[in-house]
Amino acid sequence: MKRELLLATALAAATLHAAERPNILWLTAEDICPHLGCYGDQYAITPNLDRFAQQAVRYTQAFGITGVCAPNRSCLITGVFPSRLGSHGMRSATTLPEQVQCFSEYLRAAGYYCSNNAKTDYNFAVPKTAWDECSNKAHYKKRQPGQPFFAVFNHEVCHEGQIRVPEKRYQQNTARLTAAQRHDPARAPVPPFHPDTPEVRRDWARYYDNITAMDYQIGDKLKELEAAGLAEDTIVFFFGDNGTGLPGMKKWIWEGGLHVPLLIHFPKKWQHLAPVPNAAVTDQLVSFVDFAPTVLALCGVKPPPHLQGVPFLGPGTVQRLYIHGIRDRMAERADCVRVVRDRRYQYHRNFLPHLPWSQFVSYTEAMPTMQAWRALAAAGKLTGPAARYFEPGKPVEELYDNEADPDQVKNLAADPQHRATLERLRAECLRWMRATGDLGLLPEREMVLRAAGRTPWAIATDARLNPLDNLLAAADLANARQTANLPALEKLLGHEDPALRWWGALGLVALGAEAKPAEPALRKALADPSPEVRIAAAEAIGNLGDDAAALAVLTAALKDESEFVRLAALNVLDRFGARAKPALPAIRGAAMKKGGPVAGYVGRMVGYLPAWIESGRREAGNE
Repeated sequence: MKRELLLATALAAATLHAAERPNILWLTAEDICPHLGCYGDQYAITPNLDRFAQQAVRYTQAFGITGVCAPNRSCLITGVFPSRLGSHGMRSATTLPEQVQCFSEYLRAAGYYCSNNAKTDYNFAVPKTAWDECSNKAHYKKRQPGQPFFAVFNHEVCHEGQIRVPEKRYQQNTARLTAAQRHDPARAPVPPFHPDTPEVRRDWARYYDNITAMDYQIGDKLKELEAAGLAEDTIVFFFGDNGTGLPGMKKWIWEGGLHVPLLIHFPKKWQHLAPVPNAAVTDQLVSFVDFAPTVLALCGVKPPPHLQGVPFLGPGTVQRLYIHGIRDRMAERADCVRVVRDRRYQYHRNFLPHLPWSQFVSYTEAMPTMQAWRALAAAGKLTGPAARYFEPGKPVEELYDNEADPDQVKNLAADPQHRATLERLRAECLRWMRATGDLGLLPEREMVLRAAGRTPWAIATDARLNPLDNLLAAADLANARQTANLPALEKLLGHEDPALRWWGALGLVALGAEAKPAEPALRKALADPSPEVRIAAAEAIGNLGDDAAALAVLTAALKDESEFVRLAALNVLDRFGARAKPALPAIRGAAMKKGGPVAGYVGRMVGYLPAWIESGRREAGNE
C-alpha cells in the first residue's frame, strides 16, 4: 500500500467536522522531572505553570520510554516503541516502513494544520509530509481561517546543556528572573545518589533557575493563545521530553530519567474528554507511546492498528497496567536495559551487567556535577547511594519500591519478601519484548545488515532475522557469569547465527579469567566472519592475558567500513586502558570522513581516548 493511500485512510476515518474538532497545543520542555510548584516541589518557582495546573488535569504517573530525547521523540511522533523501529540508539538513523507515519501526517490528511517549532531529533529523516511547517518560525497562526491545528512549541532553556553554559549565557537565559526567584544553592534538594558538593548544588540551583525561565516562556505561549481568541477551542498539553538533565538521571532509566510532568487543560467545550475535572489529579499510568493514539482519538481520527500505545483520553480510552522503558546505546557507549513499572514498583533487566553504570559519555562529562562526582570516586571518597554509580558492574535485575524509596537507591531484587513482585514484572518484561518485536538484543550493525532492502520494523517479528527467544536464552546464559555455563557458551560460539555467537562471546568476556577453559574456542572466534564476534572474542582473549592477539583484531576493526564496528572496538580499547598503547596509531586514524551519527561518536572517542591511554589515566568506574 502506497504512503498516499495509507494517509488517505486517516481522512476517511475523521468522524467530526472541522468546527467540532479541538485544536491541540503541545508545550514541551526539555530535560525536566515534575520539579514544579504544582507538584509540591517547594524549591521550585513556577508561577505560570502553577496557575495553569489550577485549570488542568495533573498527571502524577507520566513517563518517557527512555531517559534521553531522540528515542523518546521517535516514539512520540510515531506511536511506536523505538526498540521496534530500530531507533533505540542515541543517536541513530533508522528508516520508517510505509505503514508507519508521523501521526501528524494522519492529522494533516484529516484537515488539521500541523506546525512544529522546531526540534525534531526523531532518529530518522523527517518526512516532507509530516508538517505544514517545521522551523523556528512555525506557528498555528499560519493556518487557513477556521482550520483546526496541532502545534508543537519546544522550550530548550531548561536543556541539560544550558546548566553548564558560561555565566554570560546563563544570565541571558535567566534575565527575566527576579532576585527572589533565583535559587539558593545552599537550599538545593540534593538527592542521596549525588554527592553533596558545591558543584552539585550549583548545578541543581541552575537547573531550577532554568525551569523558572521556561515557566516565563510557557506563560507567554498561554497568553498568546488567549489573545488570539483560541483558548476555548484548544486542549493544551504541557510535558517534559525526558527526565532531569543531570548525571545519573538524564540518559538513565531510574525515576529521574523517565518521570516527566504532564498537565492537560480542557476548555469547557471539551471537558467531556477529560478523565477528571480540571484542577484534579490522576495517577493514571501514561507512556509516551500513548500520545499519538490519544491525540488522534481526541481529533476524531481512528488510530491505525500498527500503533503500539493506547489512548488515555477520548474515544476508546484504555487504562494501562504497566509502563515499559528501554536504554540502549547511549551516545558512544553500549548498553541494553529493559524496564517495567506499575504504580508502585519498577523492575530493570540489565542485559549487559558486566558493564558499569558509569561509562564515560563525553557530553555528560562536561557537567560540573559529573566531574566532581567522578573525582570523588577516583579518590575513593564516595559512600552510600552516591557510590553505587561507580560499581564495576550492574546486577542482572533491579527492583524498587517507589512508595518507600522514591529515589530508587535500595534494590529489592534479592529480597525474598518481594519475590512475587519480581517474578510478575520479569514475566511482563519478557512478554512485552516478544509482543513488540524488540530489536535490542541484536548488535546494532547486525540489525542494520539484516534490514538491508527492508526496514528494522520489517525484521523485528521475523523469528529467523530477530530470533528473540533464542537471544533471550543466550543473554540469560551470558549474564549468569557462572563457570558451569562454559560448555553452553562455547556451543553458542559455534552457532550459525552471528548474533547468538556474539552473546556467547559476551558471556566469556563477563567471566574474565574464569573463561580460561574456553580459550581454544575464543582463539578460533578471533577469525569469525562477524566483526562483532571477533571484537568480543578479542576482549575475552585480552582478559586471559594475550593482549597482542587481542590488539591485532581490535586495530584491524578500526579500519572497518562500519562505524558500529569501529565504535565497538574503541570501547574495548578504552577498557584495556594502558594495555592499548600499541594501538595508539590505529586509534588516531580511526575517525571517519563519512557516516551518520555513530560516525560522529567514533570521532569523539578518537579525540579523547589517546590522551587517556598515553597517560595511563583511568576514569573511576570506567573499567
